[in-house]
Amino acid sequence: MLNKQLIYLVSDSVGETAEQVIKAALSQFVDGEKYEIVRIPYIDNITKLEFVLNKAARDRAMIGFTLINPILRQFIKQTSIELNLESIDIIGPMLEAMERFFEEKPRLEPGLVHKLDEAYFKRIEAIEFAVKYDDGRDPRGIEQADIVLIGVSRTSKTPLSQYLAHKSYKVANVPIVPEVEPPKELFAIQSSKCIGLKISPQKLNDIRRERLKSLGLGEQASYATHERITYELEYFQAIIDRIGCPVIEVSNKAVEETANVIIQSQTNL
Repeated sequence: MLNKQLIYLVSDSVGETAEQVIKAALSQFVDGEKYEIVRIPYIDNITKLEFVLNKAARDRAMIGFTLINPILRQFIKQTSIELNLESIDIIGPMLEAMERFFEEKPRLEPGLVHKLDEAYFKRIEAIEFAVKYDDGRDPRGIEQADIVLIGVSRTSKTPLSQYLAHKSYKVANVPIVPEVEPPKELFAIQSSKCIGLKISPQKLNDIRRERLKSLGLGEQASYATHERITYELEYFQAIIDRIGCPVIEVSNKAVEETANVIIQSQTNL
């Protein structure tokens, strides 16, 4: 059985970028049975790097590296020549080209790609949360949420929840209906975490009438009558008074505008 050729991947972070690039190139030459990749992460000083290079020389390995620090990159290049090592600078040429193109210095912070990945997964988690705890379907989400939206039907609770979720906020929303007692969890959380969405009777009437039309129903259904709307809004106000939470007037606001108000209020907490 043939000994596998070793490829050392040296990185100042976890080394995933180096491995993906090296594997893409290797696929053009050899199959996976002929080589072994050894990932060496979190190399952040010359002492560690020197130890790895000497070991690679003894193993007759090839080096692929993603090092942000130009001093470490230069050291590995020079030492590779001295030790007769084949080394590949995976990210250095790109950094240098981008520095020329953008006419600015790179930040030289290892692991930024993975910070972006963490932000991505946090956003996905928030989106899934908003779906799971939409329209009061599970009151357990109220305690776990960053923000809880409450309002009568057709105050844009769901689209607002989704918009905020794309900003990585975990949002639950609860409809306020006179015939249904709000979940007890709503009165147990910090009032500042809860946001009431207030709307004028006329605006709500217009929205609900259009909604009924889209469903092929008559405009005179109780859902859109002034009496019903007044009753619901008075009940909503009573709930708001019990909670003592902030209220945002959404009658003439787009979802984005309301979201920005909420984000600003959360930032100031």
